[in-house]
Amino acid sequence: MFRPTMAIQLYTLRDHIQTAEDFDKTLARLESMGVRDVQISGIGDIPAQTQREILDRHGISVCVTHKDFAWMENDTDGLIEHHKIIGCDAIGLGGAPGECRGSKAKVTDFINRAQKVAEKLAAAGMTFQYHNHASEFYRMDDCRFSMMDLLLEKTDPALFRFIPDVGWIDFAGVDPVAVLKKMKGRVKVIHFKDYTFDNDDMRRFVSLGKGRVDLRACYEAACELEIPYIAYEQDCDWVDGDAFKATEESWAFMQSLL
Repeated sequence: MFRPTMAIQLYTLRDHIQTAEDFDKTLARLESMGVRDVQISGIGDIPAQTQREILDRHGISVCVTHKDFAWMENDTDGLIEHHKIIGCDAIGLGGAPGECRGSKAKVTDFINRAQKVAEKLAAAGMTFQYHNHASEFYRMDDCRFSMMDLLLEKTDPALFRFIPDVGWIDFAGVDPVAVLKKMKGRVKVIHFKDYTFDNDDMRRFVSLGKGRVDLRACYEAACELEIPYIAYEQDCDWVDGDAFKATEESWAFMQSLL
């Protein structure tokens, strides 16, 4: 049976990757856990070549990144060169800018702009990847569609790929497995995220396997759909306020799925 490779989204550990020294220490700790693949997001101003040297030192590869849409549009060549240096062919967007949301016209404009970027990336052997939050699944005010409906239906599957975040999908009240199946053939990396509700009905992120998301069902779907990578991500609310401890707990859960 096909099994995805487990990875860590470094945004979870963003406070610990702001300098080259800290990036080195963080990757050393992940290496000791058995991590061999990461997503780079939220990193400090560390030159691409320095990032690559540190990655190579610890035998860690980059499966995808998150980068600003402004960089994608305004300096695509520089973005491509950066990713060639760090050895990553998948360039992710953490979410559409605020001015690109809320109406069919705004989302359509975003799609047109994003696909122009995606065409340039494809010509360089790279792919554009879109990461969702919950809002993409809510119906927009001026139509009966959600933003995700338009992204799925109006984009070129060969150019516009997805980084589905199962935690945010579940929080939006949508079945993550159903969404993964709709995205068949368009996903390289899934984000595994978990959450629960406090007594006052406030959402709280938790380590994987400690919340309400059916991550085992998501894992089985990833195997069935032959999705290459699953990456753990937790925005905040780390156990005991310790992002490393939350990462270690979540990594152990991911290994239990294997």
